[in-house]
Amino acid sequence: MGTPLYILGILAMAAVVIVLAIGIGGFGIGGDFNRKNANKMMRLRIFFQFLAVVLLLGFVALSAGGN
Repeated sequence: MGTPLYILGILAMAAVVIVLAIGIGGFGIGGDFNRKNANKMMRLRIFFQFLAVVLLLGFVALSAGGN
């Protein structure tokens, strides 16, 4: 459970939650921040989601290979 790949996956998922919260907050407030950063936040969230999926699939593949 404490392997570096697993920990990186958890950190990537936390990054998804943080970026999502910032994006939703900016959307809710609107204004200049939302106009400038909404698309950037969405792209960043998608990148972190992809990274989290790849890391966790790698963890599952490596941990299942030992059995």
